[in-house]
Amino acid sequence: MLDDPQGMRQADAELLSLALIDARNHSLRWLAAFERHVAAGGADGAPADDVEAPLWLAGHAGWFQEFWIGRHVQRQRGEGCDPAAPRLASIEPRADAWYDPARVDRAQRWQSGLDGAASVRAYLAETLETTLDLLAAADPGDAALHFFRLALLHEDRIGEAMAVTAQAMQLDAAATEAPWAAQPARPERAALWLPAQRFMLGSQPGGLVPCNERWAQEVLLPEFEIDAQAVSWARYVEFAEDGGYDERRWWSEPGWAWAQAQGRRAPRYVEQLRQGVLVQRQGRLQRVSAAQAAVHVSRFEAEAWCRWAGRRLPTEVEWEAAACTAGSRGFVWGDVFEWTGGSARGWPGHAAAPGDLDRLPAGGSGVLRGGSWMTRTRCKHPKARRFAAPDSDAMFCGFRSCPA
Repeated sequence: MLDDPQGMRQADAELLSLALIDARNHSLRWLAAFERHVAAGGADGAPADDVEAPLWLAGHAGWFQEFWIGRHVQRQRGEGCDPAAPRLASIEPRADAWYDPARVDRAQRWQSGLDGAASVRAYLAETLETTLDLLAAADPGDAALHFFRLALLHEDRIGEAMAVTAQAMQLDAAATEAPWAAQPARPERAALWLPAQRFMLGSQPGGLVPCNERWAQEVLLPEFEIDAQAVSWARYVEFAEDGGYDERRWWSEPGWAWAQAQGRRAPRYVEQLRQGVLVQRQGRLQRVSAAQAAVHVSRFEAEAWCRWAGRRLPTEVEWEAAACTAGSRGFVWGDVFEWTGGSARGWPGHAAAPGDLDRLPAGGSGVLRGGSWMTRTRCKHPKARRFAAPDSDAMFCGFRSCPA
C-alpha cells in the first residue's frame, strides 16, 4: 500500500502515519550519508544555483510539517484555511528565519540552518512526533487530512532533491551508504500508435490533488505515435557523434546560446559519449549501459535531438494518455523525468492553494512528466506534473519523442 500512488493520495490516518515514518527514515538515511561524505573529506558545498544544501533540505522537511500542521491552528480546514492566520510558535525560535523559502534565498541556504546534523535530527524527531500525534486525533475527511498528505508528498520530494544534491556533490555510494537506487536498462521497443480518442486530461477531485493537475478536462486527441520508452544513451550518442552539439541548425536560439555559454559537448556529468558512455556518478567515473535512458538532459538538448532526428517532444496530453492507457502495450515510464512540449501553464480552473508545491512559473518554463528511478514509487502518478526551466539538468531528467 505504501507504494500505491493513487492509494496514498487518498490514504487514511493509519496509512499516512506509516508513510510519514517511512519518508522521514529515508530523509535521515540521506542526511547520514552526507555526514559520512563530509567526515571522509568530501566537499561540504556544491553549486547553489541549481541544487539545495542537504542540511537545509532535511530541516525544511521538519519545518514544512510544523508550519502547516503542528503550528497551524486551522489545519482541519484543509485548503479552506486562511494561510495568513496567526500560528503557534515553533519549537525552534529560529526555524522561520532559516527554513521559510520566502525569507532565505537558495545561495543563503548553504550557510543557514540548525547547528549541525545532530540538531537537525532532533528537530526532525520532535516535529514528526507532533505530526503523528495530531494525525491520530484528526477527523477522517479529505479536508482534515489534506496537510498530512501534502507533507508526505513534500518529504518524498525532499528525498529526491537530496539525491540530486548527492549527485552534484559526488557522494560515494559504498563509503557513505547513501540510499541510491539502480537505474534500469531496457531493450529497445518499437514505438506505439494510439488511436484518436476523447481523453480526460488532469485529475478529478478527491483526496490530495496537486494544484497543477486541476481540474480534469475532456480533450479530443488525434491519433499519434509515441516512443515506448525514454530515449536511450544508444540513440542519444548518435546525435553527438553526428555533430549535434556543433550544428546551430538543430538548436533554438536560447538553446544554442546556452550550449555555447556552457561549452556543452554532452549532457551534465557525462565525461565521454563516444566508444561508450562514461558518467560521473556516485563518486566515481562509471561506464553506463547504452540501454539506460539518457539522463541529466536539459530541455534545450532534448529539443535539439528531436530536430536532428526529425521528431518532436510529445505534448502533455499525448504523454498522459499513453501513460494512462498504453501500459499493457509496452509504454514504460518512470525511469527518468520526461520533458514534454509546450510551456508550463495551469489547466482551466487552476488556482493556487495554501502550501502549493508547484507554483506556476512566471514564464518560459517547461513541464516534466512521470518520475525517475530515484523517485519514491508512491509519487509516480501518471497525472503528476513538475515545472522546470529549459536549462535545468541537475534533476534525473530525459525525454521521449513523437514523429514531427
